[in-house]
Amino acid sequence: MADIFERLLKNYGPIGQHRQQAHGYFTFPKLEGEISSRMKFRGKEVIVWSLNNYLGLANHPEVRKADADAAARYGLALPMGARMMSGNSDLHEQLESELAAFVSKEDCALLNYGYQGMVSLIDVLCGRHDVIVYDAESHACIIDGLRLHAGHRYVFKHNDVEDCEKQLQRASALIEKQGTGGILVITEGVFGMAGDQGKLKEINALKQKYEFRLLVDDAHGFGTLGKTGAGAGEEQGCQQQIDLYFSTFAKSMASIGAFIAGPGDIIDYIRYNIRSQIFAKSLPMPLVVGNLKRLELLRTHPEFRAKLWSNAKKLQSGLKEKGFNIGKTDSPVTPVYMTGGVEEATAMVMDLRENYGIFASIVVYPVIPKGHIIYRLIPSAAHTDADIDATLKAFEETKKKLSAGAYKVNSVPDMAEYSGKRFEYMLDKPKNK
Repeated sequence: MADIFERLLKNYGPIGQHRQQAHGYFTFPKLEGEISSRMKFRGKEVIVWSLNNYLGLANHPEVRKADADAAARYGLALPMGARMMSGNSDLHEQLESELAAFVSKEDCALLNYGYQGMVSLIDVLCGRHDVIVYDAESHACIIDGLRLHAGHRYVFKHNDVEDCEKQLQRASALIEKQGTGGILVITEGVFGMAGDQGKLKEINALKQKYEFRLLVDDAHGFGTLGKTGAGAGEEQGCQQQIDLYFSTFAKSMASIGAFIAGPGDIIDYIRYNIRSQIFAKSLPMPLVVGNLKRLELLRTHPEFRAKLWSNAKKLQSGLKEKGFNIGKTDSPVTPVYMTGGVEEATAMVMDLRENYGIFASIVVYPVIPKGHIIYRLIPSAAHTDADIDATLKAFEETKKKLSAGAYKVNSVPDMAEYSGKRFEYMLDKPKNK
């Protein structure tokens, strides 16, 4: 018999295997100070491009006051218990009502977290005879929900409507053979890594030929897209055709929690059957009050969204003018695609942070194929022209170093022993042959 702990310690996983070198710098970094476009990292000021504070609401004075006043009035314990038992309030129901109206749906149910919420939604919506058809680049919360799904699932190539139709054909044939079951299609309003919008309008059009329901995860579209900020469905003119609309408060609202909106009877079914909410404590009152204020500002201050898009377009156009590949993004999410190994990516990130004061998230193997590097920049309404100009200059200079082979080092340094002097020495090490 194998010991469970012994098995775990033999394989820390694709990311965990680098924990000793990465912890505190590349993984679990500590950004300090007020949430803004500039914060402190290891004692130095950096321009931060890794926060989903799209509309700059995290430190808006009205938001800070609402959060503080609610905490002082209610404390963090109220209400105690799950919503169904003892954790409901007029304010919880008010937030649900306002969210439903904003995204043009009949009803809405609050969820404690986006990740947990999506996993639970898939569980409550689909049984073992149902088939789920989903986009290949769906977020991890969708993938984990699918892993727990007892029925069949078919994946279609990312944003490939023709392949989506092929999978719908397979799903329809299977259900006809079974004699029971239904189809749920899951996609995203905005894909958080590449920044491209999901083909919501085109997928909705397939309902003319196939019978299915559509669930859209619009975490990055809510508050950023559409005439009023109601998301990707509004942007694409098909919000009414989305059967279930899901989003989180962790992005545009800079808070905690999530929601699912749709037909009243279906939301009521979810409310009475979603285990992650039935058996979990209700959202604390300060979060509910704070989210009401955030939603109010999101609705009544379109200039926040306008500033976000102004910054996003300036950053994206500047990167393209300097020869960077930012893919097919049509949202504020800004990926920068480069080629190189993990060691090169490591050295380049350190150079950006230590010598240019730029803090950006980076994605390498095993999340993406070997030999590729993606920098993921998230512009916000809080960024300034000076932030953007400094970042464009830094990327231009470090790209030249990458092309010249300056970042070809022998190994990833141990960040527990890191110092600025060590980094300068690392860049001078002999290149790999």
